[in-house]
Amino acid sequence: MYLLLSIFAFGLLVLGHEFGHFIMARANGVTVEEFSVGMGPRIWQKQGKNTLYSLKALPIGGSVKMYGETADEAGEGSFFSKSPLRKMTIIAAGPIMNIIMALLVLFAVILFTGYSSNVISEVIPDSPAQAAGIMPGDKIIRVNGERAYTFQDVSTYIAYNGLNEVTLEMKTSEGTVIKTMTPMESEGRALVGIVPQSVENPGFFESMGESFDQARSLITQTLFSLKILFTGRASLNDFGGPVTIFKISSEVASVSLWGLASFAAFLSINLAVLNLIPFPALDGGWLLILLVELITRRKLPDKFVGIWNTIGFVILMSFMLLITFKDIFLPGGF
Repeated sequence: MYLLLSIFAFGLLVLGHEFGHFIMARANGVTVEEFSVGMGPRIWQKQGKNTLYSLKALPIGGSVKMYGETADEAGEGSFFSKSPLRKMTIIAAGPIMNIIMALLVLFAVILFTGYSSNVISEVIPDSPAQAAGIMPGDKIIRVNGERAYTFQDVSTYIAYNGLNEVTLEMKTSEGTVIKTMTPMESEGRALVGIVPQSVENPGFFESMGESFDQARSLITQTLFSLKILFTGRASLNDFGGPVTIFKISSEVASVSLWGLASFAAFLSINLAVLNLIPFPALDGGWLLILLVELITRRKLPDKFVGIWNTIGFVILMSFMLLITFKDIFLPGGF
């Protein structure tokens, strides 16, 4: 039951992403030949007026096949015939739709369940926070110079910092102050000894504002994770593929459907940010090519674009297979 819920939630994210491409293609007069959710062999299909709608066996992706994606098909309604700017709106629409979906989900979760703010409600006695003079009512703005949009940001940056000295920028009754302290260890975690203020019944506009803060937080955390990856401070064991995603989703769903919704919002933001990386075969790779064409006003050779996307696709699929193999056969890591 919970596995089916997680598959359904993940499918919605893919559906939303591809629907973004689909509606912007249609808005720009491009004919969509196939709109598919999933990868692999088709298990269901329905032919529309111009578009084949299909569902494929593996719920790990999706695609929008547009007429005229190559120079060989440059007629009316072709993707190829559109200007670089119009093409960019079509490509960017997928990640943008994922961000919109995440905002809507986060808004609903916050409105009905509340949230933890950056305002401190309690300082633990004999803790580093108390020793540094932090008081209830103080609000954390930054941790080690990193903007903290939510209390999750505060927890993440302190945990990543470990037991090293941490600097908190606080908004207090006396103005903005800087507090420096060394975290204490408790059950294997680095803590400074603060408890966030819980907002249980936020209003409509407060929930809307907090949903934007949480979305910005998720985007920042994803970029922070990529920074750790590209600076060599992460390994393959820190990655999880579809198997791990469905396992975590099922566990979260068994606890709370609101928890599953929050996790889906997290995945949706991750999907948006990762797709915007300027890497071949990703939306960001296409946007990079189109940006070059927009600036130079010259179309890049089809052969180059084909090789660019093929290399990217092979690398991404190889990485996905490796991570899936790890998830199934080596869940403890390599």
